[in-house]
Amino acid sequence: MVPPKLTAVPHEDRDAPEDALPGADPSEVLAHEGWRGLPSNVAHLPSADRREQLRILEALLFAASEPIDETYLKQHLKSDDDVSALLEELKSFYASRGVNLVKVADKWTFRTAEDLSYLLERHATEQRRLSKAALETLAIVAYHQPVTRAEIEEIRGVSASAGTLDVLMEIGWVRPRGRRRAPGRPITYGTTEDFLVHFGLESIKDLPGLTELKGAGLLEGNLPPDFTVPEPTDSAALMPNEVALDAVEEDENPTLFSADGYDDGGKDGA
Repeated sequence: MVPPKLTAVPHEDRDAPEDALPGADPSEVLAHEGWRGLPSNVAHLPSADRREQLRILEALLFAASEPIDETYLKQHLKSDDDVSALLEELKSFYASRGVNLVKVADKWTFRTAEDLSYLLERHATEQRRLSKAALETLAIVAYHQPVTRAEIEEIRGVSASAGTLDVLMEIGWVRPRGRRRAPGRPITYGTTEDFLVHFGLESIKDLPGLTELKGAGLLEGNLPPDFTVPEPTDSAALMPNEVALDAVEEDENPTLFSADGYDDGGKDGA
């Protein structure tokens, strides 16, 4: 029996896409959409002219023990490099890998892909379980900040335990912001960057709204018609009705009161 004749096919013709033009640049052929049937969600390799910048960013982010902001990353690149675009390209490159590049608290960090988190469960540090009062207080601070202890009690409808805010500050999720421009100068509270990092939020505005809370079953169905969820803000700057924690209290035209509590115009009431 005579074996069939085989026709040799050149390597470059066998691997290149059918519609690749003869004499095309090899880098253009490799970047051809759909080459070797790659799915659309698989990121292409970065172009040669951007590869070094991406390697620098990758090294800095990999070695960092905490999220890094873009200002720090820019210090290690050329002044005309578009750091935001480079980070987005690096994010796309890692989108289908075991670790992902994510943005939390307006900073960048590598994290294990969410669908693989079960592999690291045995190594996770167990957090202390917060009480219901602490969770309610944390939610009020997050959505209503800057907020005082008295305002927290008014929203909850019960007196706040002396240690509830202390526990949240010890964990590092709540911080004293300043003092309210009101009698007694009560301290105002707000959330921290660690709060955003722990819950995977880019900013406090990413907290769920009314629709999301209802869909998750966290709100009762028979809510008042005028019920709304406040739009949270975590501006680092003090609000107009706040002063710094160490600000000296001003005595602006103090009003004198008599023993019965009525203004006596500055007289001793005798």
